Amino acid sequence: MTREDVNAHCATLPGAEVSDPWGGGHDCWKVGGKMFASMGSMNSGVSIKCADPGEAAMLIDAGRAEPAPYLTRGGWVQVRWGAMDADELRARLTRSYLTVRRGLTKRVQAGLDPEPAGATG
Repeated sequence: MTREDVNAHCATLPGAEVSDPWGGGHDCWKVGGKMFASMGSMNSGVSIKCADPGEAAMLIDAGRAEPAPYLTRGGWVQVRWGAMDADELRARLTRSYLTVRRGLTKRVQAGLDPEPAGATG
């Protein structure tokens, strides 16, 4: 997948919004004001939030991801372009989105469109 593919997929997720909070060409995807995916200006890959630190460690140990720069806590990893096939990366982006969305307060969740049909995470 490419940066454009990631942006296209994230744009399909209900309530997802993109911004460049740090300037300089970053794409930061959020739901309910909380980040679930980020791509830096160097365009080396996409950082995603894993469901738990164990999942992050497994991806790092398997060589499928590396620790996300600047996001050292909470199970964040960076997936370099080409480290995963497109279907797996789309699934992991959706899982990151759902992990963050389901951690939002009930009030914030209630203000969002329904989760994608058949969503798991």
